[in-house]
Amino acid sequence: MTDNAGFWPDAEVSASTGPYPGENPPAYSTSVVSRDVSLNDFNSKANLTEKNQLALSEDPYRPFEHRDPKGASTGGALAHLLKSSLGTGILAMPMAFHNAGLVFGMCMTLIVGFLCTHCVHILVKTSHNICRDAKVPALGFAETAEKVFEYGPKGMRPYSNFAKQFVDIGLMATYYAAACVYIVFIATSFHDVINYDCNLNWDVRIYIAITVIPCLFIGQIRNLKWLVPFSLMANVFIVITFAIVLYYMFDEPLVYSDKPLIAPAAHIPLFFATVIFAMEGIGVVMPVENSMRKPQQFLGCPGVLNTAMITVVLLYAIIGFFGYVRFGDTVRGSITLNLPEGSWLGDTAKLLMAVAILFTFGLQFYVPNEILWRKINHKFSPEKHNITQILLRTGIILVSGGVAAAIPNLEPFISLVGAVFFSLLGIFVPSFVETVYLYPDRLGWCNWKMVKNIILGVFSILALIAGAVASIGEIIEMYSSDD
Repeated sequence: MTDNAGFWPDAEVSASTGPYPGENPPAYSTSVVSRDVSLNDFNSKANLTEKNQLALSEDPYRPFEHRDPKGASTGGALAHLLKSSLGTGILAMPMAFHNAGLVFGMCMTLIVGFLCTHCVHILVKTSHNICRDAKVPALGFAETAEKVFEYGPKGMRPYSNFAKQFVDIGLMATYYAAACVYIVFIATSFHDVINYDCNLNWDVRIYIAITVIPCLFIGQIRNLKWLVPFSLMANVFIVITFAIVLYYMFDEPLVYSDKPLIAPAAHIPLFFATVIFAMEGIGVVMPVENSMRKPQQFLGCPGVLNTAMITVVLLYAIIGFFGYVRFGDTVRGSITLNLPEGSWLGDTAKLLMAVAILFTFGLQFYVPNEILWRKINHKFSPEKHNITQILLRTGIILVSGGVAAAIPNLEPFISLVGAVFFSLLGIFVPSFVETVYLYPDRLGWCNWKMVKNIILGVFSILALIAGAVASIGEIIEMYSSDD
């Protein structure tokens, strides 16, 4: 630069002695303009590069980074998910195989288990995606459905609130109905043990009234983290009960020859209704996932979901298959009720399982009450929230006890709840929500995801109709025979 005479306009530099010997120096004005253009161009490119780097540095919203760092651990989440699936349903699996046959029951248990796992997976995955799109850290089941419609195709957006209300009402009905099943199961277990050992003849409805009392206290727990100890203890009791049940299942030679490979077609709907009831914990999935401090460990391999569902499906298949082989046509709504009466080991299994289900009642009751309270809490002043919740939960538990007393037969009750509620929320809604989220250009090759979800939807509706008809028929028959 010091060699360029143009930068010294006042200097007297000749053509022969200047820095450009033998030629005229470049004109000053030309040099300055040229340099200004060059500098402006450089600055423009620098600004564009800076903007590009800034845009690239703006990462997409990561919902996991905004979760509560004091949330539930991965182990706690796994315990909750296992407990939500390992309830009264697994003990009803021998009855399900009774309605399906050995071969058909085994094959369809594995298939339904895969379908239930897949539906939970697509629901959680869709929730993660819509959380990123809506820039919120977590969404529940109903909120996921609402946001998917809200951010979905234009024709679906007006129905976002309907989608939320539909899922909310469905979840409340599902889990309040399941709570009734829990009360019936607990009461029936105590009824069989105490009546036999104490030589009493009390009706099962008396035990239902007694069972309601501890449920009133457990049902007041409002924090999911406080339910973890109950879930862990319940899981321990369930493992012990399973060990005792397995002992009784194999204490005598098993006879396969008199068991059908495929049951009559009229019984098949009851099988599907029972299996869906047993495996579906769809309402607990999103609260458990939302409560995790490391939600990225919920999906994936192995992940909380896969670990829980593989365990659940294998246990269901084993208990269902060998339980039916062992007890045959005498199998009851819970296999523990088939254990020998008066035997201390059999009575221990019945009572431990009853207590385990009682401990699970709080988790079962958590989901619908959170939904209901979220809808009505604005109608009460904050200083009255506590007493209102206590009275509300007390009233609902008392009503649940009344419903349980009205239908104290476990078998058709389980099938009815599974057919009507769990098939709808556990299979139909997740598949429909995923379709809306992916529509129209993310449905895969030849829209295979839409075809897959249509098949799932049709299956859930058929299971709902057929299972409900068969279950209601059994309930009517039960009351007719009593008369």
